[in-house]
Amino acid sequence: MLASVRIRLGLGMLASVRIRLGLGMLARVSIRLGLDMLASVRIRLGLGMLASVRIRLGLGIRMHSLQVDSVQRWMEDLRHMTEVECMCVLQAKAIGVEEDAQGELIVATHDHVARDNLQTLLRRALVVSTELGKMFQRLEKGRWQRVHSTAVRANCHVRSLVHEYRAARNTPSEMQKYEKSLLEKCMELTTITEKCLHTEDEFFLKSMREAINEILTDVSDSFSHMIDMALANEIQILIRQIESSDSVYTIGSNISNLLSLTQDGPQLCRIIAKEGAVVALFKICRQDCFSDLYAHALRAVASICCVEEGINQLEKVDGILCLADILTDENRAESARAEAAAVVAQITSPHHTSTQHLGSFLESMEDIVTALIKLCGSASCGEVFLLASAALANITFFDSMACEILLQLNAIHILLQACRDRQRVDTPYSKDQVVTILANLSVLEQSAPEVLQEKGTLLQLLGEKPSSSSPSEGAACERVQQKAAVTLARLSRDPDIAQTAIQLQAVPRLIELCRSPAERNNSDSVLVACLAALRRLAAGCPDSIEATDHQQLIKPRLVDSFLLCSNMEESFV
Repeated sequence: MLASVRIRLGLGMLASVRIRLGLGMLARVSIRLGLDMLASVRIRLGLGMLASVRIRLGLGIRMHSLQVDSVQRWMEDLRHMTEVECMCVLQAKAIGVEEDAQGELIVATHDHVARDNLQTLLRRALVVSTELGKMFQRLEKGRWQRVHSTAVRANCHVRSLVHEYRAARNTPSEMQKYEKSLLEKCMELTTITEKCLHTEDEFFLKSMREAINEILTDVSDSFSHMIDMALANEIQILIRQIESSDSVYTIGSNISNLLSLTQDGPQLCRIIAKEGAVVALFKICRQDCFSDLYAHALRAVASICCVEEGINQLEKVDGILCLADILTDENRAESARAEAAAVVAQITSPHHTSTQHLGSFLESMEDIVTALIKLCGSASCGEVFLLASAALANITFFDSMACEILLQLNAIHILLQACRDRQRVDTPYSKDQVVTILANLSVLEQSAPEVLQEKGTLLQLLGEKPSSSSPSEGAACERVQQKAAVTLARLSRDPDIAQTAIQLQAVPRLIELCRSPAERNNSDSVLVACLAALRRLAAGCPDSIEATDHQQLIKPRLVDSFLLCSNMEESFV
């Protein structure tokens, strides 16, 4: 027995219930509820027979007359009148209400509508973009029949998208101008491609190809601009809902929608940043009543700050100061502090070309660095440690003062101790961050003894190997080996440190990495770093290198040793 229920509530409230009984019996119950709450029931069974409703309860069948006194009573009865098979359908049906209706039956909310509109826009935009891309390809090959049919499909998709969006939203006047222009160009494209179907004149077709290519380019540009405006309009709605709502659920849902949009590429992140999302999210992070949303909001901020527009917005609202406040407050949830660390890692990434925001970052750097190393020491899981250590690794790249602060905070001991804790450092990605910090700290003379005193952990990092065939994990292991070798080379400028490294059996492992391509995953960068470390150790302790190794790995020019080792298929016996 299948059932679907549609309920509309208002002054002219109308509810219709369709219930299919047995193999061929179709029952329709129409109930009209007015101010006097009158109800009438009409049931059609078979080929015109009127009958009463039979409802199966348990093993027997009994008559049940529907005396509807109120919507609430009817819904309560319905819960007992339907069978399990009905509920499978009923549970999937949303109960919609008029916008001005109040009550507990509201399921479809505005944030769902905004999300659906955004997803629809993105899906339809992808379809149109694919069709336009096909047109460019087919135009180059002179496949005129296919060019025209693709132009017709693209025209239909664009018109459908525009009309659907107009029906869902009151589009801004500026956007309506683009829509009108785009529709005209799509029609022009369809018309001009049709002309090419009725001639084989090569000169004419050549001139048409140039004209079509120009129109197609205009259509593509106009469509991209229109979609950007539509997305900006939808994003504005999401941001207004975040700013105006007092509901944790509503705000959290809209933040989730923003976060999912950031995964669709940097162009969408730029639109989100320009519409003020970073400002709205930091407003949330400055209100104690929304403390449960801090982690969620900061994760969205970190995603948006992959583009410079997001970082600029963060700086304008003193976001760095807010991050410092969250990081230094040990009473805050670990998840919130971890996501704040993620934002710090994002905005201090060496990949960003603009570094203007780092000036204001320096003012809070000591507090942030102190909080981050404490988070590394107390991290409850690998993800928290990874985020905190990644932020520290990026910070050590752009200011030597950060390295001095870390040394004062006993950071080397904390980080190397974490490397022996599988709960905190459980992947090569975390070890990559640790060894990056060590490589940057090793520039300072006072760091040398501490690095090698930690039970040879640095040398263990030289032996890092991937646990799976994942290319990204293999690349992370290569970076760990390379940076460990670089750190060892920097530390070995001190003869006493070089002697300690030799006693810890650093030389055999470095030689193995040089001679065996499989050990270094065929990485040339690891090979160069290991050759440099060997030469530094040999300079301080020449007797530590055997004659054969010295002749091949130390005595020649670096480039000659590199070529020799990089061409080896197997390690020497």
